[in-house]
Amino acid sequence: MRIISGSHKGRRITAPKGLPVRPTTDMAKEALFNILNNNYYFEDLEVLDLFSGTGNISFEFASRGSKEIVAVDKDYRCIKFIAKMAKELDFNISAIKSDVFKFIEKINLNFDIIFVDPPYSFTIDDCSRIASIVFQRQLLNENGMLIIEHSKHRDLSVLENFKYMKKYGGSIFSFFESNEASE
Repeated sequence: MRIISGSHKGRRITAPKGLPVRPTTDMAKEALFNILNNNYYFEDLEVLDLFSGTGNISFEFASRGSKEIVAVDKDYRCIKFIAKMAKELDFNISAIKSDVFKFIEKINLNFDIIFVDPPYSFTIDDCSRIASIVFQRQLLNENGMLIIEHSKHRDLSVLENFKYMKKYGGSIFSFFESNEASE
């Protein structure tokens, strides 16, 4: 994987073999960050990266200067790798080993962007549960956005707070905002 833009633009990062991950492709990541670039100043963002895997998305936000990034994954090897790379690259990423559902049920922080990249085997009900917790617990700051990456075989447009989706290859990004933010 490589960092597309920012202070570490072009930097290749090689994750250890055997991690239980499916990293977001460079093409899809570049398209996602182009969308975000048109809506946010990265330097102002507080980001939560759920099911962070290799840290691919967290590294991209950090390279672009986001002020706070929290990466959560239940796999110790993934968290160890993210923490190691964050230290090596001098990125402000807090890598936390936790079950995502337990984490978002307990956290008392708010974020501008919550990026969720669960296993593609996640059902619509699993994704709905994440979105419900995020909005019920008001984990997004005003004008914040929840983004769920998922398989083209899932349609999350039926979920509450859904705004739009973008498809890139076999991946889809579904974007959610608080209904209160758009009123």
